[in-house]
Amino acid sequence: MSLSTSASSTTALITAFLLLLRLSSALKQDSGSDKLPKSDVDLLEFPLNLEYFEAEFFSWGALGGGLDTFAPNLTMGGPSPIGACKARLTPLIKDIIAQFALQEFGHLRAIQNTVPGFPRPLLNLSAESFATVMNNAFEKPLQPSFDPYANDINYLLASYVIPYVGLTGYVGANPKLKSPTSKRLVAGLLGVESGQDAVLRTLLYQRAFVKVYPYDFTVAEFTDRISSLRNKLGKKGLKDEGLIVKPVQGAEGRISGNVLAGDQDSLSFDRTPEEILRIVYGSGNENQPGGFYPKGGDGRIAKSHLRHQIRNF
Repeated sequence: MSLSTSASSTTALITAFLLLLRLSSALKQDSGSDKLPKSDVDLLEFPLNLEYFEAEFFSWGALGGGLDTFAPNLTMGGPSPIGACKARLTPLIKDIIAQFALQEFGHLRAIQNTVPGFPRPLLNLSAESFATVMNNAFEKPLQPSFDPYANDINYLLASYVIPYVGLTGYVGANPKLKSPTSKRLVAGLLGVESGQDAVLRTLLYQRAFVKVYPYDFTVAEFTDRISSLRNKLGKKGLKDEGLIVKPVQGAEGRISGNVLAGDQDSLSFDRTPEEILRIVYGSGNENQPGGFYPKGGDGRIAKSHLRHQIRNF
């Protein structure tokens, strides 16, 4: 083979390789969020606010560390949470919560692989933050202050506070999505989030009439108060129910046990992003951050309400 023939072959191979790289890059761009309607991107990014919360709270509670320790790439450079710590859990509950944590890591990765996403927002997971929720739920300060990390029951009640809100958000987002890719992702997320909620409610239901030490309230009363607070903050009527309800509110209007919350047809309740922000901020106002999100949520939807707050200010 002559030198000129060899050089020509090498040039052809390099050209073909570069063309393949360009084609691969183009296909990658076309297969990502560029193909999704902008409204879908917004609706898929918004739940990251809740998924970051759940990933951190479950991971810290069971494993004693969060995303910074176990999956730093998923934080996208966002600030570390405030006040999170390892909970005093029995082996069974610790194992379940650890599974939840790792599942949430997967949820974050799945969303970030579908849309651009945003860095982890600042989260306040301190005992004081949860104590404020409980005080608001009972409309008086609990003495001593509620500690979500103290034991199994306290941690399960704290887990009841936020994750279910994310579930209702997925139910609310699903009919608004346009792309099959978006709908498939949300269906997958909703399936596991619903399973987590069912496990949490079942564990609490087993303890429904146990007094939450050292308070004079049962587990069921705590769940009822928390659900009532979320309904009040959400400002859209009944979309939340505790573990024990009036029989007329139970399934088919015939039972008081309420291990799974649902409407008159036992379908999951839905919430809009605005309702969710009112609840997780603890302010009843999507324009007023606070609570677990001292600086507010991220993503276009949450930020649009923060900009509204600045304009009003």
